[in-house]
Parts: sequence; C-alpha cells; structure tokens
Amino acid sequence: MNVQASRLSKQNGKPESLFDKYFPEGTYKRLAAIWGGIPFIILLVIYFIMNSIVMPIITRHGDEFPLPDFTKQRIIEAQAGVEDLNLSYEISSEEYSPGIEKGVILAQFPIAGTKVKDGRIIRFVVSLGQKNVAIPQLGGLSVRQAILDLETSGLELGEIAWAFSDTLPEKVVVFSYPNFGTEIPLGTPVNLMVNRGRASNFTFMPKIIGLPLDEARALLDDKSLKVGIITTRTDENYLPETVLEQSEAEGTELDVFTEIDLVVSTTE
Repeated sequence: MNVQASRLSKQNGKPESLFDKYFPEGTYKRLAAIWGGIPFIILLVIYFIMNSIVMPIITRHGDEFPLPDFTKQRIIEAQAGVEDLNLSYEISSEEYSPGIEKGVILAQFPIAGTKVKDGRIIRFVVSLGQKNVAIPQLGGLSVRQAILDLETSGLELGEIAWAFSDTLPEKVVVFSYPNFGTEIPLGTPVNLMVNRGRASNFTFMPKIIGLPLDEARALLDDKSLKVGIITTRTDENYLPETVLEQSEAEGTELDVFTEIDLVVSTTE
C-alpha cells in the first residue's frame, strides 16, 4: 500500500520530501515523529526566549560598569558620585588614621575597577582622624618612670629642662608641658621640667641612637656628657658613622662629664 502511494506521488509529478521518505504518511513512525518533535521544538523556542530575552532583563547583563575609586575622598563628596551612578553605600567601619582627616574614605569594597550594576551597595572604611590622648600626671615622678608612663600612653619624651629649687624633691619631674590632662595627638613629644635642687652635678642621658656621630657628639656635649669608647659594626642599613648603640639608656640619671660608649655603623 505504501509502495503504491509512493508510485502515485511520482506519477503525479510531485517530488517526495525527506520527511515523507523516512516517515511515510499513515505510519506509526510518522505519528511518533510528529508527537515527539512538536514538544521538542516548543522547548527550543522557550529556551531561546528565556536565554536571549528574559534572563538578560533579570540579571541586567550588559549593564555592568567599572566602579570608580572613592578612596581619599571625603564621605560627603563620594556620596554624590555614588548616587549619580545609581549605587548606594554603607560605612562598614571607622578607624583612627594619623595624618588623615576625619571623614576621609580609607578603603572600599568592592575595590575600584570591579564590574558592578545599578543598585550595588558599596562599603567604605572611613577615617576617624588623628587619635588624641590625655597627658598623664607626671609631676613628682622620676624621669625614668615619667618616660615609661609616656610610652604607655602612646606619647614620646621631648626635651628635658631644669628647675632649681630646694623646696621641691630633687631629681623628680616638676611638671610637663603641655600640662597634665591636655589631649594631644598620639605620638606627640611631651617636654619635662625636672628639679635639680641646689646642685647641678648630674644630668640625664639623651637618645642618640640613629643620629650621625657628629650630631651625637654635639648633643652629649650639650648635656654635659662626654663620648667614651667608640666601636664599629658593619651594618649596610645605615649610613656610615650612624650611632647604633649607646652605653646608657635614654633618661638615665648620670653625673656630669660621664663618658658614654658608642657603637657606630660602618659599611666595610
């Protein structure tokens, strides 16, 4: 019967299609191909629509842009730029930063150059500025103890000046300047006024480590101290004749004209 239909098709002059050839009309094979092929074609169309139209709308592919660098800007300045790009921001943390004003952005996440989309939240780390600390009470303390208290507070020893009074204890700090309780930036030097009493036959050891030898000599002379034995040590991290060690610690009470032994650098 199928052979007859094929012959009739040829006799009528109509060319036989590949589909008719492999799936003859009236056969179960043709029926299965039609019922199986139509759902497959529908799935392909749905996939094409989802992949090419729906998903780009949902994920906004192609709408990404590189994130600018907002660091070193004040937060009030960065806010305008963030809003112009249809983004938003959060301050994730704040940190003390010596030398950087309060409100300046220290870091951002994502970092500059990252591809982002509209509506992305940018997180900033913002400076709290310079941390201030109060000068501790140093009056009545020995110079050594005053130095320790300054270091504990995050401050440094500045200059030591002398007072002469027989109504105050000798060899103790009379006062500091700036004065006790004053808030100053972390790491600021604090000067001390120390009572020598009636006598003036003692002094305090200055810090000369890191100074060129000529400057160290001049500072020791200013403090009524002498240079003792000088030894050398090879150290290429320092310029030649830089003081690496001193025989007495900074702030040590010494008789005037005490000799201070030094270790200085050499490159040979």
